[in-house]
Amino acid sequence: MHTYHAPLDLVRERSPECPVALVRPGIVAVAARWFQDKLKADILYAVKANPSPWVIETLLANGVRSFDVASIPEIELVRGLAPDARLAFMHPVKSRVAIRQAYFDHGVRIFSLDSHDELAKILDATDQAKDLTLIVRMAVASHGSAYDLSGKFGIDADAAPALLLAARRATEGLMGISFHVGSQCMRPTAYQGAMSAASRALVRAGVFADIVDIGGGFPSVYPGMAPPALEDYADSVHRGFAEMMVHETTELWCEPGRALVAESTSILTKVEARKGDALYLNDGAYGNLFDAAHSKWPFPVKLVRDGAADPTLKAFKFFGPTCDSIDVMPGPFWLPEDVREGDYVEIGMMGAYGTAMATRFNGYGDTETVLVDEAPMASMYGLARRSIPTPRPEIGAVVRLSRARGKKRRRR
Repeated sequence: MHTYHAPLDLVRERSPECPVALVRPGIVAVAARWFQDKLKADILYAVKANPSPWVIETLLANGVRSFDVASIPEIELVRGLAPDARLAFMHPVKSRVAIRQAYFDHGVRIFSLDSHDELAKILDATDQAKDLTLIVRMAVASHGSAYDLSGKFGIDADAAPALLLAARRATEGLMGISFHVGSQCMRPTAYQGAMSAASRALVRAGVFADIVDIGGGFPSVYPGMAPPALEDYADSVHRGFAEMMVHETTELWCEPGRALVAESTSILTKVEARKGDALYLNDGAYGNLFDAAHSKWPFPVKLVRDGAADPTLKAFKFFGPTCDSIDVMPGPFWLPEDVREGDYVEIGMMGAYGTAMATRFNGYGDTETVLVDEAPMASMYGLARRSIPTPRPEIGAVVRLSRARGKKRRRR
């Protein structure tokens, strides 16, 4: 990948016709080190947030060696870059073929489930394997999160004890409990509440958990969404774990996705037309701007132009390049009043669920990727005001892991 100091350097060198993902691997490295230093837990990166190889490679180079995967293609992606990485198949509903391939072809031993049927399916597809790590996902409240993830997966608290007991009896390996407080969680105490509910389910089941997996939900910062400091989340998790009825050797896991990668990428788009307060871009709802359209998130924006701009800002909405009328991002996106055709707009904080969501609908979808040294537009890690060096040697390199995974962090 080519490296530019700032997006304007790219525009000056060659006016790109396709959207460009401006990536900052150094920021992923900073985020990875923060989670490992501040959270007393094993970190499993949620690959769905951004499955780009450069993300996986940067995480590997910075100590993250475990991954939350949800499909065979994600398993194959990580295995191709790190054959010895620890993979956890955390999708609670899987096909028998996927379970079998994961276990026998890719050495996956960790499986999530939220029903007795799924438990039976896992056991059947693995030929009644006894070396499984079975993680029961429990439904918990998602108050304070931007995305409520409690409706699709997770067994109710009343039914959880029976499933926990069944999972405990089904394996000679490890058994754990997991939950998800919702994506972009804005309330640190949500983790304590969920851990308390999980603890009560374990007590009612009469079993100890080998693993408590608190899932993801750690936030990033967007316009209108300024969450508390990440340290507050770590404190809440540690207090909640200390209050749980678990064994001294119970492991604490977490599955951050957004918080590790959101700041790492912005999208450079071209203005193809202007109609009043509407800008027609070469990227949109079916491309990298899914959340801006369907969740109506007003991502931060900057005008990228080789020349002066009107200091007066105006609120705009965006339309994408496809023929579909729902290809619209309402914003508001605040840009100089004189923005016009041929200008470029940088849309920030797109590292999570940006390029991962892009499709080929209507013939669009091509996105170039380049490295930039410029800092992100906003940061949970105090990085927005200074440049972040890019760790170039790791990019494009295949990272092999030692089979020694290091000492597990255990409850003290």
